[in-house]
Amino acid sequence: MPVLAQIRERFAVERPLEDVSIAACLHVTAETANLVRALLAGGARVGLCAANPLSTQDDIALALRERYGARVLGRREESAASYAEHVNELVEDSPQVTIDDGADLIVAIHEHSAEQAVSMLGGTEETTAGLLRVRALADDGALSCPVLAVNESRAERAFNDRFGTGQSTVDGILRATNLLLAGRTLVVFGYGWTGRGVALRARGLGASVIVCEVDPLRALEARMEGYEVMGSLAAAERGDVFVTVTGGRDVLRSEHFERMKDGAVLANAGHFDVEINLTALQTLAVRGRREALPLVEEYTLADGRRLNLLAHGRVVNLAAGEGHPASVMDMSFAGQALCVEHLVEQAGKLPSAVLPVPDEIDEEVARLKLQSLGIEIDELSEEQRIYRVAWERGA
Repeated sequence: MPVLAQIRERFAVERPLEDVSIAACLHVTAETANLVRALLAGGARVGLCAANPLSTQDDIALALRERYGARVLGRREESAASYAEHVNELVEDSPQVTIDDGADLIVAIHEHSAEQAVSMLGGTEETTAGLLRVRALADDGALSCPVLAVNESRAERAFNDRFGTGQSTVDGILRATNLLLAGRTLVVFGYGWTGRGVALRARGLGASVIVCEVDPLRALEARMEGYEVMGSLAAAERGDVFVTVTGGRDVLRSEHFERMKDGAVLANAGHFDVEINLTALQTLAVRGRREALPLVEEYTLADGRRLNLLAHGRVVNLAAGEGHPASVMDMSFAGQALCVEHLVEQAGKLPSAVLPVPDEIDEEVARLKLQSLGIEIDELSEEQRIYRVAWERGA
């Protein structure tokens, strides 16, 4: 992760986060460990809990605690109650900055104490689902600190969502099932940046891809890019593999399950395990449920059709695979580190709102990445710069 390494080296010299208390709710992986190391190098005190119990790497958690002195809470396959307890423990530490993957920390702080939220320097959010929650908080007039929408930065959407999640979602499905995608029909629910990546990788492996959307512009864009676009009930009858990636809930419900083929595979690539209605699936499985493979649950419906749920409906690229390649997370977490630095530098100057990531942070991440790849690009001449901002001349 050379981009984050360069930032860590600068942080170690400049110490821009000296004595700042940071709480992070992220996937506890080797990539996250490098972000924690960078924050520690900058002088911060860091507490970390797991954003998903199926993605936690226990050896990484142990190394962060014993070798680097970070406070790490969580273990692989911990219970929902244990997870909630760990989030609350970090909240009680009164962090000045939060780094969220799903908004659990920032929401818990606002629920815990309005005064605590007001005193924060701010937070960052890594996911679409998390930003939906933070914006709902803001719409209710309850958001009391600035939150940087890291998920919507240019670098994050292009590289993390499209290339990272797109590849790792398909990888997780294949690891769990060993299916041959070529010749099968894969249905993608949601054609945002992540959905585009999933569709692109699936088509590259020979699958026929159907896109389901509620946004007319995204639906039209998917059609113009060569995919079939249709309503979800019609797609339910056609698909062999279904992937939800909307950030919403109950995307696949009873009426979909009732129309699916025998042997259909259900996978979720959204952050929370609510996109596939598990209660409805369990209710329909009157003939039983069994573990067909370690991460494949087979539900048998009344007429004998079998539907295969991957990774208990949790985010499949992390629960069944290893998540994003380190080279993708390098850029994502570099952006996170620079956003934390920005919140500290701008303490007291930012409004309590969901804010875009400053362009200079995106550009710095891209510049460092190009530098690590040994790539040089051109710069605008002074005359070209003037032309870009001059309204008097059109030619």
